[in-house]
Amino acid sequence: MVTTSSRARVVRRGQWLTWGTVAYNSLEAAVAVGAGVFAGSAALLGFGVDSVIEVAASLTAIWRLHVDRDAARRERAERHARRLIGLSFLALAVYVAVDASAALVRHEPPAESFLGIVIAAASLVVMPVLARAKRRVAGALTSDALNAEARQTDICWYLSLILLLGLGLHAALGWWWADPVAALAMVPLIGVEGIEGVRGDDE
Repeated sequence: MVTTSSRARVVRRGQWLTWGTVAYNSLEAAVAVGAGVFAGSAALLGFGVDSVIEVAASLTAIWRLHVDRDAARRERAERHARRLIGLSFLALAVYVAVDASAALVRHEPPAESFLGIVIAAASLVVMPVLARAKRRVAGALTSDALNAEARQTDICWYLSLILLLGLGLHAALGWWWADPVAALAMVPLIGVEGIEGVRGDDE
């Protein structure tokens, strides 16, 4: 049973973690978009756009955590936040599908960028730690919305791994198509998360 005082501590921890996610994803977006433009890499540009979408989801989670202090508004805020985060999943699914399909049609290999590789590699370390800590907060608060936002942080980790594997497979084997094919394989997973979130409690 979570007491009022312990719940307040969990909420504060969640706020710190989510603001940390906003800060990191904002940096990730700026670096990825800048590196993508400089290197002419659609994959890096897409990675940057994904980060922007994740910032929007994190800001929604911060609003949900802020409202948690008011028990009367908590349940309603939970439903609205879950649906807004669901919409961000759908936006991400659409963007990844369009971006990866375009790369396949253009036969576009992933362009190498030192900054892009560094930020993607850093995400492999940072994102799993943040996601795990945020899942603990979501569990303590019994919040599906916060749990969904933590899963979106997991997806950032998956996309970072796909980007790095795409670069590696292209360099080693000439498989220019590995990055967009792997990204397309994630679209149904992201889409299902979005649909479940938008449906909310109406399922």
